[in-house]
Amino acid sequence: MHRPILIVPSILSANLGCLQQEIDSVEGAADWLQIDVMDGHFVPNLSFGVPVLKCLRTRIPLDVHLMVANPEDRIEEFLELKVKHITFHAETVHESDGRRALIQAIRDGKATAGIALKPGTPVEEIDDVVDDVDLVLIMSVEPGFGGQAFLPDVLEKVRLLRSRFPSLMIQMDGGINDNTAAQCIAAGADNLVAGSFVFAAADRKAAIASLRTV
Repeated sequence: MHRPILIVPSILSANLGCLQQEIDSVEGAADWLQIDVMDGHFVPNLSFGVPVLKCLRTRIPLDVHLMVANPEDRIEEFLELKVKHITFHAETVHESDGRRALIQAIRDGKATAGIALKPGTPVEEIDDVVDDVDLVLIMSVEPGFGGQAFLPDVLEKVRLLRSRFPSLMIQMDGGINDNTAAQCIAAGADNLVAGSFVFAAADRKAAIASLRTV
């Protein structure tokens, strides 16, 4: 089944001193723009919040990746910004009823909903809601910091998900470059988050284009 490949730069790897200019550099090339929200609890790092996002101007749909311990308390503030998509972590909401309520709240806010898995979390952990989400995010590094090396063992999770759910959008995040992107696409991923590879490039639009054609 042919699937278009979406490329999603992560602003975690952008130069925060000139963040608007960094976003402008991928305008017209990126499909989505990922906003990594970290709370210093679920992951050992802090990052962006709503006050920063309110200052940004872009036509690129915003993809919010909630790496927070309490996603149920955070989604409303992002929905008010009319974001495209919100993903929360399976490891932070364990009960099926809680997961479904969060997915419904995101949908009620006119965004699409996703659930994420850390590298060590098996695919079976989300069997209860995989039919309910718009996207599954497979982390190919431990969440929390940009610039980490790709963990190839997670590709088996992508293959398993793709074999079970042919039409599911599968996103991969962590260590994505023009080499690992080819592995991800071959395994069945169709949504690639790339931070360092894009924002370290002199020509960001060319870097994005190279990931589509690997």
